[in-house]
This record gives sequence, C-alpha cells and structure tokens, in this order.
Amino acid sequence: QAQLVESGGGLVQLGGSLTLSCAASGLSLDDYAIGWFRQAPGKEREGVSCVESPFNTYYSDSVKGRFTISRNVAKNTVYLQMDSLKPEDTAVYYCGARSSRRFRFCQPNMDYWGKGTLVTVSS
Repeated sequence: QAQLVESGGGLVQLGGSLTLSCAASGLSLDDYAIGWFRQAPGKEREGVSCVESPFNTYYSDSVKGRFTISRNVAKNTVYLQMDSLKPEDTAVYYCGARSSRRFRFCQPNMDYWGKGTLVTVSS
C-alpha cells in the first residue's frame, strides 16, 4: 500500500520561506505524478503545484513565481519550496499521488493522500 508523509510545515512571518517535503513509499516517482494541494478553513482543497516528470510541472496562478516544486527520485521525495509567503497561503498542505497514466491536471482527484501539514503565515 502506498504511503505519503508530509513534513516541514510551521509558523512563518509574512515574506518568509518554508520547504515542505513529501516522502513516498510503496510507489515510484517514475510512475506517479505528485502534487501539493492546500485547504484553508471553510474552503475547498485546491491544487498548488504538481510534477509529473522533471520537465512537466504545474503551478497555480496564486503561487507562480513564489513556489518551486522539485523531486529527488533517489529519495522518492517531492519538495515544495515556498518563498515570499503571504497570510493567504495559510492552509493545511497535502501531498497527493496519481498514476501518470491517469494524471491530466493538477486537481484534487489523486489516488493517494498524505495526512497534511499545517502552514501558518502571520502578518
């Protein structure tokens, strides 16, 4: 059974940076697209960034230019570097995985999910 474990969340001030990690087990990054999603209180889960291969990445308009997704195939881990953080980035961030054969868009319809990590940006 595949498992995804997020880490790296925390409290940061406006303009600060955080790096989230998603460690995958039971699946290979060569076969799965990995995405970062977030859900703020009272809002639906939304796609933040996804990576299907080293050269196929997606970013939502709200984070483009501030967040960077990357992956380490040897460690089976995907990272989300978040810079210039804003209070509106506050949310629980989830890591999701979907088979590359079925992945089309960075949407919250993943096959596997982690439990999430909380990111809070204070002003």
